[in-house]
Amino acid sequence: METAQKRHNAQHIIRVASLVALLMASTALCATETSAMTEEQKTFYAIGSSVSRSLAVFDLTPAEFEYVRMGLTDAETGKKSDIDTASYSGKIQELAKERRKAAGEKQVGAGKDFLEKAAKEKGAVRTISGMIYTPLAEGKGNSPQAADVVKVNYRGTLISGKEFDSSYKRGKPLEFKLDNVIKCWTEGLQHMKPGGKAKLVCPPHLAYGENGAGEQILPGATLAFDVELLEVKPAPVAKPVSAAPTATAAPTATAAPPIALDKKP
Repeated sequence: METAQKRHNAQHIIRVASLVALLMASTALCATETSAMTEEQKTFYAIGSSVSRSLAVFDLTPAEFEYVRMGLTDAETGKKSDIDTASYSGKIQELAKERRKAAGEKQVGAGKDFLEKAAKEKGAVRTISGMIYTPLAEGKGNSPQAADVVKVNYRGTLISGKEFDSSYKRGKPLEFKLDNVIKCWTEGLQHMKPGGKAKLVCPPHLAYGENGAGEQILPGATLAFDVELLEVKPAPVAKPVSAAPTATAAPTATAAPPIALDKKP
């Protein structure tokens, strides 16, 4: 199944690249001002903008893109090639992985600098784990515990300041069990109280580590979150264990195992 998925991903990348080539083929179209486009043309423009992001992971040099362009042109014109492109599916996936890792490694130093700068901001506290916690507004009530369910609004940004996620934009707060998210959130929100706001700067080992997440969060990425704690729902108090049932008592049903949730905000 994994091999089939890799082949599907590689084929998807090739199809996307073909679309990019078609969209780049006409210099006349490239020169068209977006303000002069019809709604249909804007839709095609949006397709180009969208599919081009799928090639971004390769971080192609101009020279490398010329070979990509050659492959695209031959494929679109039906020109026969002596290269069995299907056999390169695995290499395409490996190249994407290598380039993504390399892009993440380039940001490691900048991430450390970002953490140091954040630690010097007014009110900032560096915890033992390495997270930078900065309270922005005090709340009232009891702070949540790791087993509690919390409701929050948040905005997540890369060290460049680019926003990669926001519950504010979705118009809906996020509710989750506090020990089922990244470690930075599990720790940071336990310093907050309902109604409070804080900034969390998360080093890679407390965020998504060496794997990254999605297209925007690269391996080893340092992340920043503005978090607003809206509500805390305490975990149910465990009931005391009852005495062993007698031989005539009906057995109780065994509780279903909890569903594992993705470790992401």
